[in-house]
Formats: sequence, structure tokens, C-alpha cells
Amino acid sequence: MPDNTAPNFPFTVLDPSLKEAHPMARIKGLVWAVRAVPGQGITPLEAEEVQRILQSPSEEGYEAASGENGWCWLHFDTVHSSARTYVGRLPGMPEDVGAMLAETDYGIALEAADDTVWGALPAFDDALAEEDREICAWRFAMRQNILITTRRTPIPVLGSAYRSLQTQGVPRNPAGVIDRVLRDFTGTVRRQLAQLDDELDRAEDVLLAIVHGSDLGHLGGIVGKVRRRSTELRRVVMPIDRVLRDEDLELPEWAEDDLRDRAERQIHAALDDLIALQDRARSLQDELASSQAEETNRRLCIVSIVTTLMLPATLVTGFFGMNTGGMFLASGGLGTIFAGGLCVAAMAVTFIFMKMARLF
Repeated sequence: MPDNTAPNFPFTVLDPSLKEAHPMARIKGLVWAVRAVPGQGITPLEAEEVQRILQSPSEEGYEAASGENGWCWLHFDTVHSSARTYVGRLPGMPEDVGAMLAETDYGIALEAADDTVWGALPAFDDALAEEDREICAWRFAMRQNILITTRRTPIPVLGSAYRSLQTQGVPRNPAGVIDRVLRDFTGTVRRQLAQLDDELDRAEDVLLAIVHGSDLGHLGGIVGKVRRRSTELRRVVMPIDRVLRDEDLELPEWAEDDLRDRAERQIHAALDDLIALQDRARSLQDELASSQAEETNRRLCIVSIVTTLMLPATLVTGFFGMNTGGMFLASGGLGTIFAGGLCVAAMAVTFIFMKMARLF
């Protein structure tokens, strides 16, 4: 599946039946393959050039395909087993790189050795609504003249980075693409945080204007949703911040500015916003719990007062309800009125006593 509007091949096929006839179609799982030259834009790679990159016994294929001042980008959908075979045997790359690119499990990592940088980073899937987007992972390996990325589900930020090469210009090396993808990812995170913050604003406005007898249950649902989503985002953003700030990570000089400086600042700023939102949601939840406890206590107090006031009346009615002989006021027409007055008097005495004792 393509990443949004990014082409499935670096050319247009009007008749789907002709796609398999094109030499590039033999490379299963290849979403796009382009040569990027700063100041000139991108051009599709020919099938022979891609085959040379994937089958060359050394990294000579990278240099030949990228040209003197450019670099290449190969993007694979690793749902195809043949694609995993291709990326699992990349020439000129450390042994761990191919295995990492072919992995299907979720994970976040960033490694560097010699002139190679590789890792797995998070992104959102292509759900229509931002709040419904699930978090998935994509993988990359790059040198100064080659970028290879893989994914198992369509990831909009990769398609956006691909299109930005045509609209915003080509960065001087593949690290600029990783920086753009991370910038788009943190932008999406911050938009979601803004939406969650707006929901907290509405909940806080209702809580501050609350009146006795109002139902606070729906506010708990809003705060719970905000805390749940912010926790999910923090579990994703925090590992990226950790790996970018790892002192043992020695990035090549050409990737240092884009990854260590710009990307790290973006991720750390998003993490700060996340922590602030979580603190606010936690404080609001504590305040909500306090309001709910206060409302519960108020209602229990009312029930207790009514129960206490009715206790003497219950005692009087219980006494006159005894089925025994010689009951007082059993004869005559005013017995019921006298018993009722006695109940009211007992309740009044109890009420005055509770007032004097400041029980309510």
C-alpha cells in the first residue's frame, strides 16, 4: 500500500495490467526509488540502478546510483517477504542493519557505527481522524549517499517527506529527511496535545462553575481520556528523547546537526508539553475527585439529618403501633391527632438539639 499520495512506483502506470511488465515491478515491495540532488530535485531511479544497489557486493552501487553530489532513497513495504529478503542483505552495511530493517515487531532504537546510522522510529498510521490514529514504527538505514526505509503499514509522514523533496527542496543528505519526518511527527503530537488541552479547558470550566446536584461523571470520562492518550504519547516520545540524548551515541559528522541538534530539540519540546499536560490532567483529576467526595459527603449529610429527625417519630409510631391491651389513647376521636402532634414535637426537639450541638 502506498504512503498517502506517494506513488507505488516512481512512474505512472495507466493500465494496472502493465505494471508487472515493467522491470521495476520485479522488485517486490518497493514503494519508491529516487535520486535526490540538492538544488535540482528528485528523479526516479531505473530498475537496473536499483538492482545494482541491492545486489552489489560492496557499497559501490550506492555511489554509482547517487552521483557526485546527490543521494538515493529506497522505500520498501516489508509486508512482502521478498522485500524483507532484499533489505536483509544490504551490501556495505553492518550485519545488524539488514536484520533491523526486516523486523516486524514494534520498537524504537537509534544506532550508529562508522559512517552508518540506522534505527526504528515511531509514526502515526493513516486513520482519518487524528485522535483515532494508532502508533506504529518505521525503520531506516542511511549513509551520506543512501537512505533505505521500510514500513509495514502506510505512514503519512513518510509520504509527506517524499513530497517535500519536490516542494521544499532536497536536503544536503538523508539526515534531513529523518529530521523532516520527526518534525512532522512532533507536529502531529503537538496538535493532539492541543486538542487534549482544549478538552481539559472545557472540563475545568464546568468544574469551576459546578453547582450542587450536578453530575460529575462525564467530567471523569473526559479527564480519563486525556490521561490515557497522553500516557500513550509519552511512552512513544520519551524513548526517542532518550536515544537522541544518549551520550554513547556517536553520530557521523554529516548527521550531527539534523539529528542531534534540531530533532533532539523538537522531541524534547514535545516531551515537555506532554509532561505539562499530564501534570495538569492529574491536578484536575484530583480536584474532580475532591469535588465528587464533597458532593457525596453533602448528600450523606442530608440523608443522616433526615434519618435522625425521623428517628423519634419512628419511636412514637412504633409505640402506638404495639398490638397490646389498654393502649393509651386507644379510645376517643382525638388519639391520632395527639399521637401525630407528639411525633412532630419529638422531631422539633431533635432538630433543636442538633442545632445547638452544631451537628449540621
